[in-house]
Amino acid sequence: MRPLLTQQVHAQLRAALYAHAATVECSFDLGRTTTTAEVNAEGWLWQGTLYPFLQTSHDRTIYYWVNGAFQPVSRFTTALIKLVPTPWGPPTFEIDGIKMLPTAQVSPYADAERKVGLIQPRGKVILDTCGGLGYFAAWCLQGRAKQIFSYEKNADVLWLRSLNPWSPPQDPVLSLTHGDITEQIRSLAQGSVDAILHDPPRFGIAGELYSQVFYDQLARVLVYKGKLFHYTGSPNKLRGGRDLSNEVAKRLRKAGFSTELNGDGVLACKH
Repeated sequence: MRPLLTQQVHAQLRAALYAHAATVECSFDLGRTTTTAEVNAEGWLWQGTLYPFLQTSHDRTIYYWVNGAFQPVSRFTTALIKLVPTPWGPPTFEIDGIKMLPTAQVSPYADAERKVGLIQPRGKVILDTCGGLGYFAAWCLQGRAKQIFSYEKNADVLWLRSLNPWSPPQDPVLSLTHGDITEQIRSLAQGSVDAILHDPPRFGIAGELYSQVFYDQLARVLVYKGKLFHYTGSPNKLRGGRDLSNEVAKRLRKAGFSTELNGDGVLACKH
């Protein structure tokens, strides 16, 4: 296991050094577990490896050990994508500075637990349209889903996921595909999934994931009376002069769903 560092954890290591403590209890996996590290003027020793202190650190950056140095968990190809720490432990991620998961009032992991609970995953085949860091999939696994089909379009997000200790491990129940769900969904059979979790990027980034054409496809692959949770953003908040939640609900009804606003999204049922 490679350690992950945040500014907070690095401050703990430094504080132990300044206090002349031989060891310090901290977490190198973003709060999942705690462990003991030895500290001295040369650095800190953990699991038999001596690591250096950071020269500089930033509060919204997570660092990982690669090629003999700590580097930010971020990549830039077509956009800057980075893993971002939260006060809760489980991280969020950003694309060009836009936060992809809610973190202001609740842990993004706990937020995913609530939303997965709405579709009652036990024994069901689940379509997870925009896999992201995999928090929906993690709670579907814990909720004993029968099968999870998860799709993620962005290779850099999948790379973030590979370094995130809160993302779900490989599991026979979880099928993770690197692909665009707007294309991949056409290969899914009619009525082949029991429930759907749809957590798309914001409308301005991925408008096709809010389209009537896509919602018609969601209705096609979902069984009768199957549930769908669609994240839209903060409730009752106008975005760019438009009421996105009610706009989404209207399109879903046209596709054959009954709908109700629920928290920061729309809960729908195929009828």
